[in-house]
Amino acid sequence: MAKPTAGKGGVSGSSASGKPKQIADELRGLIISGGLDEGDLLGTEADLLKRFEVSRPSLRESLRILEAEGLISVVRGALGGVVVHRPDQRMTARAAALVLQTRSVSLTDVFEAAAVIEPALARMVAMSRGRERAAQRLRELVIEMKRTVDDPVACTTAMVGFHSDMVELAGNQTLIVICEMINEVITRAAVADVLTRSQQEPIASRRRTIREFEQLVDLITAGDGEAAQAHCAAHMARLRRTLLGKRGSSTVEVNSHL
Repeated sequence: MAKPTAGKGGVSGSSASGKPKQIADELRGLIISGGLDEGDLLGTEADLLKRFEVSRPSLRESLRILEAEGLISVVRGALGGVVVHRPDQRMTARAAALVLQTRSVSLTDVFEAAAVIEPALARMVAMSRGRERAAQRLRELVIEMKRTVDDPVACTTAMVGFHSDMVELAGNQTLIVICEMINEVITRAAVADVLTRSQQEPIASRRRTIREFEQLVDLITAGDGEAAQAHCAAHMARLRRTLLGKRGSSTVEVNSHL
């Protein structure tokens, strides 16, 4: 069943006026405003036809608009219906990948954007009032890396988590979205190579990375924003060689995000 809140988001037949774009706008607003969560059932086609009092072609056109945006999926059959998808980094990355592929942008170009943004975010975290709490959270990930250093996949997962958490701890929502999009594009393009290389990577290399993270946490704890930014920039330069390998010159492909 659709959530009871689905009918409270201003959805009405009179406001839709039978126009697909207006129906799509109203449903989009309901999804984005938080009235519906990931995986919620918006309703069946019959439910929505009754709610909007429109023709079946008009409703289906509005659903196609939202489906193209990645906000819903239509499940056919007796138990089917319109399933909600909350906007996330995958959706943002898919749209960005389409533009980047059109412009023949290389993965190195995308990574260079991250190499500019993440050090600046490290500085923001180090200079924030909540730096001690942020450092404690990051230090827990360093402890996890040390605990799993003999397990390449688990250790690499903790390392990825460190980057994600540092971005989040900076608190700038716009930069968080941009970084999530960039990391999603890079990860989707290089995930197979990364997993293979992480299993072949010498344990000494992982320990070096862990030391770099540990030093960054110390700089954040000390509130040294300038040093934290410089240290993170050096780490990102080394990470580019490790993460992209020979894939750096290849262009972004939207097929990696389908």
